[in-house]
Amino acid sequence: MSIKIEKTENANEVKLSFEVEAAKFDEAIKRVYDKSAKYFNIPGFRKGKAPMAIVEKYYGDEIFYEDAFNEIVPEIYEKELKENNIEAVSKPDLDVEQIGKGQDLKFTAIVQTKPEVKLGKYKGIALKKVEYNVSDEDIEHELGHMAERNARIVVVEDRAVENKDITVIDFEGSVDGVKFEGGKAEGHELEIGSGSFIPGFEEQIIGMKTGEEKDITVKFPDDYFSEDLKGKEAVFHVKLHEIKKKELPEINDEFAKDASEYETLSELKNSIKEKLEEDNKSRAKYETEEEAIKAVCEETKIDIPSGMIETELDNMVKDVETRLSYQGMNMEMYLQMIGKTMEEFRKEGEKQAKEAVKTRLVLEQIVKDEKIEPDEKKVDEKLEEMAKAYGKEKEELGKNEYFMEYIKKQLAQEEAIQLVVTNAKIK
Repeated sequence: MSIKIEKTENANEVKLSFEVEAAKFDEAIKRVYDKSAKYFNIPGFRKGKAPMAIVEKYYGDEIFYEDAFNEIVPEIYEKELKENNIEAVSKPDLDVEQIGKGQDLKFTAIVQTKPEVKLGKYKGIALKKVEYNVSDEDIEHELGHMAERNARIVVVEDRAVENKDITVIDFEGSVDGVKFEGGKAEGHELEIGSGSFIPGFEEQIIGMKTGEEKDITVKFPDDYFSEDLKGKEAVFHVKLHEIKKKELPEINDEFAKDASEYETLSELKNSIKEKLEEDNKSRAKYETEEEAIKAVCEETKIDIPSGMIETELDNMVKDVETRLSYQGMNMEMYLQMIGKTMEEFRKEGEKQAKEAVKTRLVLEQIVKDEKIEPDEKKVDEKLEEMAKAYGKEKEELGKNEYFMEYIKKQLAQEEAIQLVVTNAKIK
């Protein structure tokens, strides 16, 4: 086999020209035939028993070419990338120049490569100090949330609906007198002021009394996910069955005992303050790191190949699909809901994808230049942490070379971030 490697006129792109001897390609054809022979049903032969020559005559000589190509090319391609230290960052653009039984297989692969990273200043960069203090209002706000979580729900019988009430209603909607799918519910709990219904609906419930029925007219938003309903006026017939409200507990020592592990309100407040302070430290640390890496990226020159951005977009789409699956949705439903095509969705994500790729390349270069290698103790601690997160045995994960490489790379990049922050001039 022979191979020729040359740069193309495009930056970060190479062309690999392969020539594979005929005998090797013919062997691949034979292997493909052996794997697929059982599926061929040719007159005059029992199913799966027709000789290869007969199958080729019946279906044409090229019947096995594509599968034979796929049988040998990936291994050949990956081997040459590794031996020639080519870091491919895109799928290869393949072009078959010659293919056939008894002939040398000739094809080319054009692939984008990892770009050169020209780091700018990453030590001594100027950063503003990020600091968040805990105020009395913050503590009272958290206590309010605790009171909400510990509130009693009581039925209201002596007045009409007010804002913040929880109502139990039946409703049925129609557009131009025609009922529509999803527009009907019975015994539906709706908190007034929550903003969970069509704009204007909840406000018209205010003032209704238990047992009352009325028609409510609203307009669906112009950006509503349903094409049939967006921008249209709808009438909902509503019947109010019940009015309920939250009865908040008084915030005192008794509340502290009931809602927490503390005996007094003072102890509870101190605990909340400590937690908020820890949260603020984490927030400040994260924002400082973000600004530090952003500053380094701005000083760095990289010609990022389109293939890296496309791969990052693919990963972003997969992440969204995973999160949607937890909510019983898929990507098609989500795109319909936000009124966008996949092309538009990806286009909007290009800037974020490019920033993510640049950040990763910058950190990798700092790791390389500073010869950063996380110590074994940190690797072991991270492995144990991730094993618990995944519900796996640490030893089992430790045998996975790819996973261990991922952990080491992640820790090295974290150390690179800390190196930048530690050496920064914070004002």
